[in-house]
Amino acid sequence: MAKDFVKRSENYSEWYNQLVVRADLAENSAVRGCMVIKPYGYAIWEKMHDALDKMFKDTGHSNAYFPLFIPKSFLSREADHVKGFAKECAVVTHYRLKTNEEGTGVVVDPEAKLEEELIVRPKSETIIWSTYKNWIKSYRDLPILCNQWANVVRWEMRTRMFLRTAEFLWQEGHTAHATREEAEAEARKMLDVYADFAENIMAVPVIKGVKSPNERFAGALDTYCIEAMMQDGKALQAGTSHFLGQNFAKAFDVKFLNKQNQLDYVWATSWGVSTRLMGALIMTHSDDNGLVLPPKLAPIQCVIVPIYKSDDQLPAISAKVQPIVDALKAKGITVKYDDRTEYKPGWKFNEYEFKGVPVRLAIGPRDLENGTCEVCRRDTLEKLTMSLEGIADHVEQLMDEIQRGLFQRAVDYRAANTRKVDSWDDFLTEIEKGGFLLCHWDGTTETEEKIKELTKATIRCIPNDAPAEEGKCILTGKPSHRRVIFARSY
Repeated sequence: MAKDFVKRSENYSEWYNQLVVRADLAENSAVRGCMVIKPYGYAIWEKMHDALDKMFKDTGHSNAYFPLFIPKSFLSREADHVKGFAKECAVVTHYRLKTNEEGTGVVVDPEAKLEEELIVRPKSETIIWSTYKNWIKSYRDLPILCNQWANVVRWEMRTRMFLRTAEFLWQEGHTAHATREEAEAEARKMLDVYADFAENIMAVPVIKGVKSPNERFAGALDTYCIEAMMQDGKALQAGTSHFLGQNFAKAFDVKFLNKQNQLDYVWATSWGVSTRLMGALIMTHSDDNGLVLPPKLAPIQCVIVPIYKSDDQLPAISAKVQPIVDALKAKGITVKYDDRTEYKPGWKFNEYEFKGVPVRLAIGPRDLENGTCEVCRRDTLEKLTMSLEGIADHVEQLMDEIQRGLFQRAVDYRAANTRKVDSWDDFLTEIEKGGFLLCHWDGTTETEEKIKELTKATIRCIPNDAPAEEGKCILTGKPSHRRVIFARSY
């Protein structure tokens, strides 16, 4: 374990902050509330990007790019939408600087004031739907299935790297459809894509559901979400997919001639995930020894470290290692042979353990004699001596075992920390323990807001698979027909 590295049980928040920095994922920038994503952290994000991008394209979507700047008047066209983001918007008012009178610095040129102020993109519905108006005339132009990989600015006051920053990276899908049924099906389909990615690539179990009206995306008719449980028992919204109805089409007058030769407004969806997934990845799997990565997202899946006492022993080890490296690469496994002479093996072991490399091989002179190597897996820290014969096959098998094992461990943790609660007194006790609480709720925004005010817990979602069940609201005692998930969240 790294020196002075805080344990999760001592201070979970500080553990997270330290891990992000010490694992070389990111660091705070000179701009308040913004972060620098370092090469190792960005390599993980690239793997997420590539996997998701393929999934989007496999479901018929294409990438496009829309402007960073949005005319302020566009936001005011959809009242509910702007209400949701107004307090977080960064505004551009001028387009030029000039040297001050003393010649010692620069100031804003008052003569370069914009005729209309521009908003730095907090989300792109408005700029995209103003564009779609030019693209859509007939039902033959539909559907439009676009995705954008971009950065977003939301001027957050309290920030934490990856989880909540003033600028972050994400993707946002924006689709246009001829019918309500097509749009609703699209929103649900993309939620399934996100859940598939979270569980099978990130090894993070999620619950699919719909948001309550109070938690719904501003401007949407329905917001579907995936919710994950972190190791401290808090919930993290890992992805959302919104059925927007015809709200944005009406705001920007986007009509089309339907098959009945009548003008109608287009139906819309939007959906997105962000670098917040990096936070989910860290807080689902990592431990007191540092980062733990599922093999499918690890920039380095296997590292090989030579063990030697004198420099003349290294060439023989390197010669033996090269065929192993070639065999691993042939299987599509990313491998690094760390033969740097300026660092000792123990230092390398600590570095790769802290960075979450799934499998480590160590080979020394005695291993050469015996035809063996030491194999250490990051998830369990278990060490075994294995034959070099067929070692590539064994590493490949380990990758599958680690991927499945991390997912199952997270599933078991969630199950152990999910409880049914049927009274207000029990709710007050159980919410302090963290986890997901399955409770009855009377369906009103007033009750939901009161519970949040009293406990800081929110309705994370109404699960898609929640069975019909008669009961009484935990706060008001009014009738309820199914349970919802309450939790404190990030």
